[in-house]
Amino acid sequence: MYYLIYFLLYLFSLLPLRVLYFISDSIYGLLYHVIKYRRDVVMSNLKIAFPDKTEQELTAIGKGFYHKFIDSMIETVKLLSASDRFFEKRFTGNWELIDGYFDKGRSVQLHMGHNFNWEWGNVVLSKNIRYQVLGVYMPISSRPIDQVFKKIRSRSGTVMLSAYQMAKDFLPFKDKQYCLGLVADQSPRYIEKAKWFEFFGKNTAFTMGPAKNAIRNDTVVVFAFIERPKRGYYHVNFSLAEENPTHSNEDELTKQFVNYLEKVIINNPDMWLWSHRRWKHEWKEEYGLIK
Repeated sequence: MYYLIYFLLYLFSLLPLRVLYFISDSIYGLLYHVIKYRRDVVMSNLKIAFPDKTEQELTAIGKGFYHKFIDSMIETVKLLSASDRFFEKRFTGNWELIDGYFDKGRSVQLHMGHNFNWEWGNVVLSKNIRYQVLGVYMPISSRPIDQVFKKIRSRSGTVMLSAYQMAKDFLPFKDKQYCLGLVADQSPRYIEKAKWFEFFGKNTAFTMGPAKNAIRNDTVVVFAFIERPKRGYYHVNFSLAEENPTHSNEDELTKQFVNYLEKVIINNPDMWLWSHRRWKHEWKEEYGLIK
């Protein structure tokens, strides 16, 4: 089944990008207007995040999100056949900020949210920095699909670490130089281990794993956000968050990321993955709140 799925997706990926975007626009019409895929979740999230915006403004952000969401899926399939040269002109970044720590013997840990197109970002990162890139991923329940995505994500040499056994998968790299990419905005699997921060004016649970890992291994913490200047083109902005995490603590590092994430989402509201229930956990007094 894996080979059949891979073959069909590979053939699809050979289509020119302009044709793929035409298909993306057609899927948008079906997904948004007919199927109405998670529209209630998206609009509920947007109303929480932007209570002062009008219904018309929220709808415009929602539509922009769906267009970019579908584009990102189409673009991910394009990774199966697109050349490195294809991405050289379509995905840029201030890579020097990361590479500057390589000669200093430091490892780097990237924190970013689910913003488009992180799949392209993962592949391009490995081609533009000197580090061995490690990426943490959530395994897909369908084994053939999971195999296809692992192949796509590792095409440039990125080593994928399963979120279910990250500690074990990470061990071979613990004493080496690496760049570890973490999508740090997902809803915590174990709510009892999470801590709560104000995010878009609402008490929100965040996982402490990224901050703990940075302090434990004394890795330079860099925040990242991907912008889309125009369709089919991306630019990732890296910004130094903490050069010496052992001088900080988990609460401070996570709070810093929460504030950063909120700011970049406000500036690029349709570039974040709104189709997940971002505020599904209810805050209780006994949880406390980090201010």
